[in-house]
Amino acid sequence: MHKKDLIRSLNWFYTLEIEQVDLYQTQARAATDIYLRQALTRIAAIEQEHVINLEAEIRRRGATPTRTGAVIAPLLGVAAATVLNWTNTRTVLWANITLEEKAIADYKGLILKVADKPLFDLLWRHLIDEDLHAAWYSNKLKELDRLALHKEGFTTPSGWQ
Repeated sequence: MHKKDLIRSLNWFYTLEIEQVDLYQTQARAATDIYLRQALTRIAAIEQEHVINLEAEIRRRGATPTRTGAVIAPLLGVAAATVLNWTNTRTVLWANITLEEKAIADYKGLILKVADKPLFDLLWRHLIDEDLHAAWYSNKLKELDRLALHKEGFTTPSGWQ
């Protein structure tokens, strides 16, 4: 992969991760469920670690992280979270899953093109984090579904999850 293309890709992830940090922090502040609030806060902290890692990788290659990432992404994250917070928890979780799935797909695509072992390993760590975030959001949705069914008086056959 050419250096210019790699820097462009790293800047894409840098921007995406900054947006995720602000999105999840804003969602956490609005969450009324303490578990959801704590999870969003922790996930935002992990995404912030990704931002720091990507910035270091970009600088290690003699480039400067994109100003778009540093300026526009936080605004987009806060704006998206604000709009989502007007909806319900299910919509927020679905939106977060969609964002995480985009990050997962993009990380997989870049990993296939990277020959640098330290960067390869870093991208894998980020990919696994994103996958775990998507799984947590998905599990939380399933929990909400079970609670809604229980509240409505429905029960599931034994053995169903």
